[in-house]
Amino acid sequence: MTMGAQHTTLSRRPLSRRDALKGAGALVIGLSLPFGAGKALAQAKGPAPVDPNAFIRIGADDVVTVIVKHTEMGQGPYTGLATIAAEELDADWSQMRVQSAPANVAIYANTLLGAQLTGGSTAIANSFDQLRRAGAMARAMLVQAAAAEWKVSAADIAVGKGVISHKASGRSAGFGKFAAAAAKLPAPKQVRLKDPSAFTLIGKDQSGRRVDSADKSTGRAKFTIDMTAPDMLTVLVARSPRFGGTVKSFDAAETLKVKGVVAVRQISSGVAVYARGMWPAIKGRKALKVAWDDSKAEMRGTDEMIAAYLEQTRKPGRVHHASGDVDKALAAGGEVIEADYAFPYLAHAPMEPLDGFMVWDGTTARARFGSQGQTIDQGAIARVFGIPMEKVEIETLLAGGSFGRRAQATAHLAAELAEVAKAMPVGTPVKLVWTREDDIHGGYYRPLFVHRFRGAVKDGRITAWSNTMMGQSFMIGSPFESFAVKDGIDSIMSEGAAELLYDIADFRCDVHVAQSPVPTLWWRSVGHTHTGYAVECFVDQLLKAAGQDPVAGRLAMMGKAPRAAGALKAVAELAQWKGSQAANGRARGVAVVESFNTFVAQIAEVSVGADGEPRVHKVWAAVDCGIAVNPDIIRAQVEGGIGYALGHALYAEVPLVEGVPAVSNFNDYRSLRINEMPEIEVVVVRSAEPPTGIGEPGVPPLAPAVANALAALGGKRPARLPMVRA
Repeated sequence: MTMGAQHTTLSRRPLSRRDALKGAGALVIGLSLPFGAGKALAQAKGPAPVDPNAFIRIGADDVVTVIVKHTEMGQGPYTGLATIAAEELDADWSQMRVQSAPANVAIYANTLLGAQLTGGSTAIANSFDQLRRAGAMARAMLVQAAAAEWKVSAADIAVGKGVISHKASGRSAGFGKFAAAAAKLPAPKQVRLKDPSAFTLIGKDQSGRRVDSADKSTGRAKFTIDMTAPDMLTVLVARSPRFGGTVKSFDAAETLKVKGVVAVRQISSGVAVYARGMWPAIKGRKALKVAWDDSKAEMRGTDEMIAAYLEQTRKPGRVHHASGDVDKALAAGGEVIEADYAFPYLAHAPMEPLDGFMVWDGTTARARFGSQGQTIDQGAIARVFGIPMEKVEIETLLAGGSFGRRAQATAHLAAELAEVAKAMPVGTPVKLVWTREDDIHGGYYRPLFVHRFRGAVKDGRITAWSNTMMGQSFMIGSPFESFAVKDGIDSIMSEGAAELLYDIADFRCDVHVAQSPVPTLWWRSVGHTHTGYAVECFVDQLLKAAGQDPVAGRLAMMGKAPRAAGALKAVAELAQWKGSQAANGRARGVAVVESFNTFVAQIAEVSVGADGEPRVHKVWAAVDCGIAVNPDIIRAQVEGGIGYALGHALYAEVPLVEGVPAVSNFNDYRSLRINEMPEIEVVVVRSAEPPTGIGEPGVPPLAPAVANALAALGGKRPARLPMVRA
């Protein structure tokens, strides 16, 4: 970007690697990571090496652009990361802008995941120190440049709200005046970061100051679905209605008669229909005749799979964690309690289904879409075309939600996009679109899981805990296997269940790995989406048998989890907890879950309507996510997580009937409606710990809190979700 250029809130222009490194006369500051160093750096002591490059750009017009490597899907990283940079830079918030980083793992690796990838609620955790240091570097270089021009000591220069000033001489100027000179200076090897007591932006409410809100509200923001180009073809793919099915043969004669349809091509995932617009593509695909080979497809239904899984959990599985002697403790007397829970397949159902835009010019593949894993997507596209990764350019656009759907270990969307582009003449722009029905039918679901528990209560305390679970692993056999799987044990399957927040000496958690062609994937809060429910429902049931209060009983067992206890105390105080019973036919339930190193406790006040359905009136939540960068966004994410979790806990399921999904759209894949949204009150627990994630942790405690409230009303905790079954 040249000096004096006018900036916009969300830049449309793809940022090239050269731009990122050189800055075209602007001051550019950042951190450099060698390829493949992400995991090693995440485990190493001390900060990553500093090198002027690609994270902060300051133009002659005083505008500061933060180049963000994490995808904006609505969860707020653009604002949070800009806040971090602005804090150390001492910039004024009005001058801050954000632009997505290009796909380049050498510069933009997520050091917690070892790739350029947004996921696991790691955006702020990964970039907090990185962008603080980048901001401090930029500030130091601007001050040095000003001191040289004014011929004064740098120690006598102050910076505040985007203004550099020297009190003794009365001189002052904006950042832009010194950007070019500062860019020529060597980056400081060491910088002093602010003491948190001096923060003016971090930890302060900035309601209404999200950097992406204005463009999204006015329609200026560009999503993949908005992409267009001269002679662009819209592509829909006919895929097998059963998972594992493949194309046996197809007849495109009727499809090619549809006005606007240009071509039909078979690709690895099905049969692609190319048209000049969405409507002819829909009509053309509907007219397509495909014979499917189901010889390797999933033919079972959900009920059949759940029954088989529950039967298998009568036998011990692979032990993920154990302590003491749980069998001896179960046989030692007292009350033995058993429970089982079943969780269905769930779709992610973001508002913007999967889509992607690409042009292949015979040498370079240029893609534009809401990529959540740029490194993985680059690799998949490169393999399809047989080109080096550096010949794959990805401009990461805003994404209309994800909840895990766009972060694909297989990069199947990117690969499919590359295949449909490759099948057309060189230079043809293509836009691949999944319809809502494609999205709901498309798999990559939250895995179907079951849990079987046995526990013992004696002398008013929990003395034994056994949990056998079964479900699919999406890590085993994936590129992430070495990250999550050790000795055949996939820790993602049992996270939140293999090690509890509670002190129970005699404990065991074991797992069976299910096999099915149904593709599964991480879903918002990943393993915690089912382990949080199962664990918090069962501990509540055991505490009731022990005659203990649900809050006090949990706190008594949290000696090794002080931050979880702090969140639980905070939510109990917020809700003025006096026990499970409330007035007007209502009761309260509680749950507390640690996920992604963040601790969230929730209390739900619930009644049962005349139709027998739960009515959730209010939810109180307390969250400890370390240093709160943007408290307003933290509250928004917890509120959104509660709404997302409640809709799925009450209504959502993708049932299979003879292997075929039996729902299609929001009319039967039921989401929460606005009139069903409870009142929510959130408290952010003050913490000096490093910041952790918030995009997902608001989800897991909600469903068990509701279930425990239903039990307090005299009903049963739902053993199978969703709670309201058709």
